[in-house]
Amino acid sequence: MDQQPPGDRAAAGSGVPTPTCYRHPDRETGISCTRCGRPICPECMVSASVGFQCPDCVRQGSGTGHHPAASRPRTLAGGSVAADPRLVTKILVGINLAVFLLVSVRPALVGDLTLLGLAWDPSPPPGSIEGVAEGQWYRLVTSMFLHQEVVHIGFNMLGLWWLGGQLEAALGWSRYLALYLLSGLAGSALTYLIAAPNQGSLGASGAVYGLFGATAVLMRRMNYDMRPVLVLLAINMVFTFTWGGIAWEAHVGGLIAGVVIAIGMVHAPRDRRTAVQVGACALVLLASIGIIVARTMSLT
Repeated sequence: MDQQPPGDRAAAGSGVPTPTCYRHPDRETGISCTRCGRPICPECMVSASVGFQCPDCVRQGSGTGHHPAASRPRTLAGGSVAADPRLVTKILVGINLAVFLLVSVRPALVGDLTLLGLAWDPSPPPGSIEGVAEGQWYRLVTSMFLHQEVVHIGFNMLGLWWLGGQLEAALGWSRYLALYLLSGLAGSALTYLIAAPNQGSLGASGAVYGLFGATAVLMRRMNYDMRPVLVLLAINMVFTFTWGGIAWEAHVGGLIAGVVIAIGMVHAPRDRRTAVQVGACALVLLASIGIIVARTMSLT
């Protein structure tokens, strides 16, 4: 049986080979290294002064008289290329699963960790007032890792794994982690603002929808076919507004935050990259804090 060499895959029905990444032969790509010409996928692309280079060429370029850090492989957004491009994604999935198992053993923790604006808790007697407005700010974050149902955590972790790996490889672990956490916080903030004060909310959906938004921005930046992710996003938004018991506010807040942060991450000018990226994250953080403070003042 004939075998095709790595780097080329025949396009169906055309007889014309379609380039595939030389390090990941199962991934088709239209981008090539500007130095050696080999095709590379988003995970392998390292930003250069002109175009992108593959990790091998970047490593070979060291020892040219400039600081070693200048030849260190960089992601599309300027982050360091990690040995395991899914490390943070694996850790986030692990945390969510660990919390899910913990509340399965101790269900009472759900009430302590759920996002709640302001409500009266009658147990244990004589009861108490609970919620973010009462000073329990941690609920805005703990609720991002909290799930009660298998289907709920299953869908969220599937989305996190499917979207997170590619984004982590393209952004670098620190930028990716900032995207995830700030998107989740923005989703919690909008839920806190709009939902009824005594309505509980939990789940990683806000953060995952932030990854959806960032994926769309990244695919646009790479001139990829955006139809698959847009169709999937549209389907999820239909479920968001038609199924009962879904905190649509978290989905919308996370999605908006993910788009804003990703634009700053992948479209930042090279000479002002760090400042623009930090500014985009700061904008989302300050907007979230402003929403939280305003809502707290209205409830107290």
